[in-house]
Amino acid sequence: MKLVIVESPAKAKTIEKYLRDIDKDGDFLVRASVGHVRDLPKSNKKAIDIPAGFVPHYEVVPGKQDIIHELKRLAKKADEVILATDPDREGEAIAWHIKEELGLKKPERIVFHEITKDAIAEAMAHPRAIDENLRLAQEARRVLDRLVGYDLSGLIWKKVRYGLSAGRVQSPALRIIMEREREIRAFVPETYYTITAVTHTPKNESLTVTCSEEPRDKKIADHILESVKKDGLTVAGVTETEAKRSARAPFTTSTLQQTASSRLGLSPSNTMRIAQKLYEAGHITYMRTDSTNIGKPAQAAILAMVEKEYGKQYAAANTYTTKSKNAQEAHEAVRPTNVAKMSAGTTPEQKKLYELIWARAISSQMADAKVLRTKIEAETKDKTVPSFSANGSRVLFDGWLKADPDARGEDVELPKVEKGDVLKIVEVSAEEKQTTPPPRYTEAGLIKELEKRGIGRPSTYASIMRTLDARGYVVKEGRSLKPTDTGDVVSSFLEEYFPTYIGDTFTAEMEDELDDIANGKREYVKTLSDFYTPFLKEVKAKDKEAGKITDLGPAPAEFPCPICGSSMVFKLSKQGKFMSCSRFPDCIGARTETGEIISNEPAKPIGSHPDSGLPIYVLNGRFGPYVQLGDTPEKKKGVKLVKPRRASIPKEKDPASLTVEEAATYLSLPRVLGNHPDTNEPITASIGRFGPFIVHQKDFRSLKNDDVYSIELPRALEIFKEEKKKRGFAKKAK
Repeated sequence: MKLVIVESPAKAKTIEKYLRDIDKDGDFLVRASVGHVRDLPKSNKKAIDIPAGFVPHYEVVPGKQDIIHELKRLAKKADEVILATDPDREGEAIAWHIKEELGLKKPERIVFHEITKDAIAEAMAHPRAIDENLRLAQEARRVLDRLVGYDLSGLIWKKVRYGLSAGRVQSPALRIIMEREREIRAFVPETYYTITAVTHTPKNESLTVTCSEEPRDKKIADHILESVKKDGLTVAGVTETEAKRSARAPFTTSTLQQTASSRLGLSPSNTMRIAQKLYEAGHITYMRTDSTNIGKPAQAAILAMVEKEYGKQYAAANTYTTKSKNAQEAHEAVRPTNVAKMSAGTTPEQKKLYELIWARAISSQMADAKVLRTKIEAETKDKTVPSFSANGSRVLFDGWLKADPDARGEDVELPKVEKGDVLKIVEVSAEEKQTTPPPRYTEAGLIKELEKRGIGRPSTYASIMRTLDARGYVVKEGRSLKPTDTGDVVSSFLEEYFPTYIGDTFTAEMEDELDDIANGKREYVKTLSDFYTPFLKEVKAKDKEAGKITDLGPAPAEFPCPICGSSMVFKLSKQGKFMSCSRFPDCIGARTETGEIISNEPAKPIGSHPDSGLPIYVLNGRFGPYVQLGDTPEKKKGVKLVKPRRASIPKEKDPASLTVEEAATYLSLPRVLGNHPDTNEPITASIGRFGPFIVHQKDFRSLKNDDVYSIELPRALEIFKEEKKKRGFAKKAK
């Protein structure tokens, strides 16, 4: 039996069917790893042994133990194990992790860029070993991102606010968004005038012409209006130019995400999710690529289809140069696997995305469109008045637009006029407008900008967008990305103290060095050491140099403290910016960012605790709503404050509907369940950073299936008797 391991269960059945068709006598079994089987533990820098040469200690991904156990069982029975994970560095890494975890000696590795019978037959005919360079490139990227994220995030926790994060690629992307936002804030609008004249030609056809200049001065605009009304307009010239519109290159990951965003309104994450389904169903080639290349067999099939569907004059064999210097030309652009299928997919969104991919791939092998561009110029007798013009165009030969009509645009045909024709003025007007600031980036626009600057790679763009959103650094206004107050503060901090490490040049060069590892041109340990040694030194230096950010600058003078009348300063909370009295904590006056007074009335208790009789308050703090038992004591010099007991309110619970009984339950933690019979030491139940747990001495056990508020001693003793799962650390292969 031959065991073939793929990543996704969705494609396992299809591949198994093709393999049995290819080899009738072969005994094939295809199983899925369901993505990564091992990863670096979260928030644990010690999982990377830096002195030993940046050796990562991997753990089995939570929930994957059963999958690994089953794959091990099947691998022992198999005569041969074939690893058929995705054809990129991430897929290569997954194949290597499977090999290590299953203890495979020399498994065969096959790659294919489309799930078709021919592609799989070709892959099976040319197996290879795991590409160590490609695998190391993924490991270097993962280790570096983890180290940078851990150190920078730790510093931001100390200096800005707990729970924030920074990243090697995420932070430069945020910086780009913030640079644009500062341009918008600094922008001063100017008034200008757009002057248009509605006219009739000698043949009484309507023609609207627009002044070639947009004056900033109303007097100049009025002078132009008076001159046109007085002298009229005469045709000064007619220019007709034939132009070509060449077909666009077939999709790369980046251009697919950009076009799907602008045409279909899909986020990069959704585009990749839908494309993954189309790939797994065998409809399109692999969707993570930076190549615009189309293989010769696919090109021949497209040209034949174009000739048959549209005519010989529409077919044109085109090749495209990939801009990315690290693009692997052996890979292909994103294209349909069967060009005869004009529609594919099981959902409306899958069908729309497939049709977009189909149209781009087909049109890329079609003839140029021919367009006639027309320009009519008109002027008055007064030579101090700028000329007026009208522009139009019409398609003479649609060429590639036949397959991609959405790219056509509108035909604007102008009436026939000749030089010297007098245009009768029907109406002439000046519209007052204001200059507008540069627009905020959309997701598509940001991806285009990142690609242009060499920041990130095709497989990372969607995750960058997800991270910026998940961290609360940006919000979407329509399709635009607007930085939040938190995003502003974090980016400003990094720009001030780490300008090099989040700069374009450094980030792009680092990407190239990581790519060089994949190409066997750079060494893993030296590359990481050359980066990380000075980086860590810089982090330690800035830790001493940078002070904690408490104030974000003075608030406007028109908003004094509502309690004492003092000036106010902006501060950052989890909910965003707010105004705080400059005398805090001596005065607790506060306003919203827009100046509305935040109530400073003492909180009213929701009731008394059933045991102690102390009042229970529902309050809102830095980390969200919480309950408090008893009053907050007043600060007195020389007297150490004893803070009252507090407990967080679960996210799913509405604080406004909280009962005294529920509050008392939350306040019951940490709760001593009793003493362990062997040690006579207490067993305690509580909730920590990573969720509910019980602890005896230093033995912590997570509570996944038990309620922390109701668990009793007998059940806790049962949990402590269970064998503690060992961490799946593995030594790095030499």
